[in-house]
Amino acid sequence: QVQLVESGGGLVQAGGSLRLSCAASGRTFSSLVMGWFRQAPGKEREFVAAINWSGGVTRYADSVKGRFTISRDNANDTMWLQMNSLKPEDTAVYYCAVNRDPYRTIVPGTVSAYDYWGQGTQVTVSS
Repeated sequence: QVQLVESGGGLVQAGGSLRLSCAASGRTFSSLVMGWFRQAPGKEREFVAAINWSGGVTRYADSVKGRFTISRDNANDTMWLQMNSLKPEDTAVYYCAVNRDPYRTIVPGTVSAYDYWGQGTQVTVSS
């Protein structure tokens, strides 16, 4: 059974940094696209960043470009999201997600394209 477990969330002041981790288990993830999404109270879940199977292709939402960096370690089925220069509007529950089609050449940026989801980790940025 596929499991995605996020960690690393917390409370941070504006301008600060956090590093989120996603530990995957239950199948081989090294050939799969992995991504991060977030959902703020009262808002729809939105795309943050995604990375292809090799780590050579990444995609970011415009709102986080230049501040967030996605990376992965296939040997350990782990993905990270380094978040710098955090803003209060980054406050949300952050979710790890995986697309189940192997060796995709396109990194999708929509909720519907992802098949497996973690439970989320709360990130709160105070002003």
